[in-house]
Amino acid sequence: MNRQQILDLHFLEARSKLIDIAAFLDRVDRGTDGETPEDFRLTAFRKALAGLAQADGNRAEGVLLAFSDPTTEPIAKAPGKGAVGAWPGK
Repeated sequence: MNRQQILDLHFLEARSKLIDIAAFLDRVDRGTDGETPEDFRLTAFRKALAGLAQADGNRAEGVLLAFSDPTTEPIAKAPGKGAVGAWPGK
């Protein structure tokens, strides 16, 4: 598909997702009590959003890496029962 066809097919869906993200961030901002340090998931989310501004054709990779554990050594035991969606940096 060419660029115009991709825009015609996917623009409204992408626009909707972007509005959802903006609403999510607005809710988080309204819920901030000013005393709690920023959650590692929100830090990763903001890093991923910053990567969207890059025009190098690797945005999806950058977003995935923003949430990923960069370490290469295996850990002895998982710290919890389920995934949290972002690496806590520990």
